[in-house]
Amino acid sequence: MTAASAGPLAGLRVLELGQLIAGPFAAKTLADFGADVIKFEPPPDPTGKGGAGGDPLRKWRLLKDGTSVWWQVQSRNKRSVALDLRQREAQDIVRSLAAQADVLIENFRPGAMEGWGLGPEVLQAANPALIMLRISGYGQTGPYRDRPGFGVVAEAMGGLRHLTGEPGRVPVRVGISIGDTLASLHGVIGILMALQHRHATVSAEHPKGLGQVVDVALYEAVFNCMESLLPEYGVFGAVRGPSGSALPGIAPTNAYQCADGSWAIIAGNGDSIFKRLMRTIGRDDLGQDPALADNAGRVARVDEIDAAIGAWAGTLPAGDVLQALEQAAVPAGRIYTIADIAADPHYAARGMLSSVQLEDGTQVAVPGFVPKLSRTPGSHRRNAPALGQDTEAVLREVGVSDAQLQALRERGVIGP
Repeated sequence: MTAASAGPLAGLRVLELGQLIAGPFAAKTLADFGADVIKFEPPPDPTGKGGAGGDPLRKWRLLKDGTSVWWQVQSRNKRSVALDLRQREAQDIVRSLAAQADVLIENFRPGAMEGWGLGPEVLQAANPALIMLRISGYGQTGPYRDRPGFGVVAEAMGGLRHLTGEPGRVPVRVGISIGDTLASLHGVIGILMALQHRHATVSAEHPKGLGQVVDVALYEAVFNCMESLLPEYGVFGAVRGPSGSALPGIAPTNAYQCADGSWAIIAGNGDSIFKRLMRTIGRDDLGQDPALADNAGRVARVDEIDAAIGAWAGTLPAGDVLQALEQAAVPAGRIYTIADIAADPHYAARGMLSSVQLEDGTQVAVPGFVPKLSRTPGSHRRNAPALGQDTEAVLREVGVSDAQLQALRERGVIGP
């Protein structure tokens, strides 16, 4: 492996505690760019009564030979250690690994890590350079800290759910776990900022610099993306509501149905873009109307403008609509299904349609790597691990002997 393909985070050791989406997605992003991510998962219950163990995401959505194909995206480039964190010896192992790690990521309810003796006061006393990312529903402080929190609840509390859907209809969910993903990305940003601070605090007393806690609340990550909601309310008392496919207050931007039944997004909201759009649809009268020369005037007459665009789009198949708008330099696009994405040449040219080969030879399509770094791009170094695939190797790295491994296995501390 060349230095470039190793990734910019090569040499960074990350411990991933937690499961499902928010914490693991943050760790996956670091792993894509070279970090050595050690993922801890509960081992199978030796009595057979407590389930098969592992991150529940292994069994979510569509399965191939009993394992979710999503797993190949969420856990690529990671190592798996099957460890029962409820047991004291397992907690000792985590403390030993954390003493040598750079980053620890967890997304348990606040207080869980402290209950296991794995809180920041303990771990950072032994390793002052350790950075801890803690993702939870409501954060580590405040009156709601102890409430259980999932991404869908955070999307509601953060203001997103109220804006999603048609006016007067039940608020709808964005079709993916967007609250978890937004929290994950905020967590990654926090880790990178904390690493920069750590570099800046290197001293004789702290040769690796000082770590810190990155506290990410799911609802706050959502709220941070809510644009002008709060100042509009604070200044005008305005409570923005759902607007369907339109972009409220910025006109024209909407989805318009074409003659073949498909939908096109057309964004003609720049002043000069609007004029080109109106010329293209044969409504130069609107394009040259002084009252529509700026956004405020267009917002006041948005229904009239939308009707004109919709009437034109409804006479042509989507391909012709998009071709005409491309020639006029008007931003527009088809609403893609995943089938459209998989067949799109631009996705392919940008390396966004990748695949991994499973042990049985099956090729599983997976997304490529984001963002694109010119010198140190993300890369696929290993497939998502089987449960506990790396337990022995990782524990040997902290001096656990073969005899100790066997004893830990017999006591159910680690997986078989």
